[in-house]
Amino acid sequence: MSVTMQDKYSAVWVSHSSMQDFLKCPRLYYLHNVYKDLATGHKVSIVTPHMSLGIAVHGVLEGLGDHPAPERMSRDLVGLFEKEWRGVSGKKGGFANEAEETEFKKRGVAMLKNVERDPRFLLNKRIKLPRETMNPNFYLSDDENIILNGLIDWIEYLPATDSLHIVDFKTGKREEQEASLQLPIYLLLCNALQKRAVTKASYWYLESDKVVEKELPDAQSAFRDVLDIALRVKAARVRNEFLCPKGDAGCIHCRDYELIRAKDPRAECIGVGAFKQDMYVMRT
Repeated sequence: MSVTMQDKYSAVWVSHSSMQDFLKCPRLYYLHNVYKDLATGHKVSIVTPHMSLGIAVHGVLEGLGDHPAPERMSRDLVGLFEKEWRGVSGKKGGFANEAEETEFKKRGVAMLKNVERDPRFLLNKRIKLPRETMNPNFYLSDDENIILNGLIDWIEYLPATDSLHIVDFKTGKREEQEASLQLPIYLLLCNALQKRAVTKASYWYLESDKVVEKELPDAQSAFRDVLDIALRVKAARVRNEFLCPKGDAGCIHCRDYELIRAKDPRAECIGVGAFKQDMYVMRT
C-alpha cells in the first residue's frame, strides 16, 4: 500500500551527496545531514574554496537554461560569474586570503571562457524535471518511506530519437569514480519524473574542457544499488547509530564536523546559508 503525501515529512530523504557522506563515514552523515545545533536549530556545513567555485560556476551555467536556446550564448558569462562570485567572495567562500581567492576565481573565469568558445549542448533544447519548493524527488520505496531527491545540472533533449542526454558539470580536477552513485541516481530521477528514455550521459570537465560520455547503468541494477544504500541509511537512523570506522578519534571526513559540534575555536561560524544551515570555515 502506498504511503500518503503527508508522510513526506516523516520520510527518510536521500540524495547523491547524503549517501556519499554515509559511504565515506556514517558519523559524517549524521553530523552533516541529521545533527542540528541546539542554539540555532540549524544543520551545519563547512564552506571550502572548491565548493564556492562550484557554486559560482554552476549558478552561471544552470541559469542559462532559463533563457531560450538561441539567446543563451549572447549573454556575458564572465559578467554573470562576477555577480555570482560576490556571493562567495572572502571568508564566506572559505578563502584563507586574497591570493587563494584570486587563484580560484581565475579558474572559474577560465572555465566559462572554455564554454564561450564551445558551448556544445547548451545551444540545444533543455528539459527540466518537475519541482516545487524541493529538488525533484520521488518515492524510491513506498513501503520503506524513502524518498530520493536530486538536481541534475542539464538535461539535453535529443530530437532525432525523442530521448534525453544527462549532463553533469564538473568544476573539480578529479574525474568521477566508476562506482559513483551519481549517474544511477540521475537515471532513476529521469525515469520516475518524465516519460522520455535516457539514452546518453556525460560528464563535462569544465577546466580541461573535456566531455566524457559514460555508459548508462542498467535501470534495475541502479535501483537495487541505490535502494541498498538508502536502506542502510534508514537502518542507521532507526538505530540512531552513526559510528566512524576509525573509532572515537574520528577520520578525515568527520573530524572537522566534530570540532563544530564541540564549539572548538578552530571552527568559525560565518553565517547562515541558503538552506538555513549554519556555515563554518575551518582555521588551523
